[in-house]
Amino acid sequence: MLIIRDMMLRGSRTYKEFLESYEGIATNILADRLRRLIAYGIITTEPDPSDGRKQIYLLTAKGIDLAPVMTEMVLWAAAHERRGIRR
Repeated sequence: MLIIRDMMLRGSRTYKEFLESYEGIATNILADRLRRLIAYGIITTEPDPSDGRKQIYLLTAKGIDLAPVMTEMVLWAAAHERRGIRR
């Protein structure tokens, strides 16, 4: 979900941008997650117009359909962040 979040909310499109996210995902994990998201039809790739050796990642229609889910998760996190942790 972090990759999808970064694509939807931060406009991330490249491997480097995902790698530089706040959470600091390891390169092997990132590569695996991107492959899985492609295999599930949630994202796709196309050559970077500025450098054909690189790929840019794009949400498919199936990936875009996750927007309401992502919105609800952001709202849930915001509501619970304000309340803090109860013990």
